[in-house]
Amino acid sequence: MKKYFLIPSIALTLAFASCGGNNNNNNANNADATSEEVSNASTETVEGIENVQISNTWTVEGNDQMKFNIELIRVKAGEPVEITFKNVGTMPKESMGHNLVILKPGVDLATFGGEASSAADNEYIPKSSLTSIVAHTKLLGPGEEDKITVTLEKGVYDYICSFPGHFGVMKGKIVAE
Repeated sequence: MKKYFLIPSIALTLAFASCGGNNNNNNANNADATSEEVSNASTETVEGIENVQISNTWTVEGNDQMKFNIELIRVKAGEPVEITFKNVGTMPKESMGHNLVILKPGVDLATFGGEASSAADNEYIPKSSLTSIVAHTKLLGPGEEDKITVTLEKGVYDYICSFPGHFGVMKGKIVAE
């Protein structure tokens, strides 16, 4: 009878010992993976970028369907980039205003968008997240346009419209090479 209790106890002990013994290796592997993710973030490849011509002058339009007409921009890193943003919609600014906000690499879009939605007093640019923003246009109504000039380091930058609810569909990427 003791044999029946001894065998499962030994098996259980071995199982626990084998699980606990690799913690150092798993942590080392996780550290390596984290280092790889950080280095890959700066060299991230964006699908379709090879089909986009490099230019440091762009005109992007936003419309009443909450869409940018350009969702992928390719620029030369380290040189001034000029982006003209136009709201080509017809709906009033209060219900369908648009802006173009360039975010630093790695900024969580949902978190930023949530903060932006409560920043009506600052044209939906949250003061608490200014360190997450590279540059932004003014909030535009129908027929209005604004221009920003920025110099970007090599990397991939998200751009969004921060008007409440727009960031989920009104977004694009800038690849600086």
